[in-house]
Amino acid sequence: MARSASAPGLRPFLPTDAPRLAQLFRASIETLAAEDYGEDQLAAWAAAADDEEAFAKKLAGALTIVASLDGEIAGFAALRDNKLFDMLYVHPRAARRGVGSALADAMEKLAAARGTREISVDASDAARDFFAARGYVAHQRNMRELRGEWLGNTTMKKQLESKAATQ
Repeated sequence: MARSASAPGLRPFLPTDAPRLAQLFRASIETLAAEDYGEDQLAAWAAAADDEEAFAKKLAGALTIVASLDGEIAGFAALRDNKLFDMLYVHPRAARRGVGSALADAMEKLAAARGTREISVDASDAARDFFAARGYVAHQRNMRELRGEWLGNTTMKKQLESKAATQ
């Protein structure tokens, strides 16, 4: 992914995306969260994509959007139940190029358009500052066990403008 001034393109998730999104998921965790979690924690977290069929089913069970830069998949995000920002992952080569922000903007707008007044996320330690900069407020610290490893995250919430208020 060469440097580009273009904004990321967004589109709905397709079942054929699952293998590439599983690879992106692993790469994002292993690279972008490496400063915040230990090697065993990262491996346990990334293993969630080892069963690609289950991973694809999870993506298909939510409103999932895929971002691309220069014709390559650069990230994805999932919204569950119109109020839970379930996943946001960016390929390390696309980090800090507006992909995460474009995905978050889209999810927040979609949630608001569907009548959601408050959106929440269980932000990893690596993503906490990103969400805080977007106006999400920390509500509680969580510890989650994955494959024998304990990983911390923070439940954060943001008030959304209703569609009616913006018209």
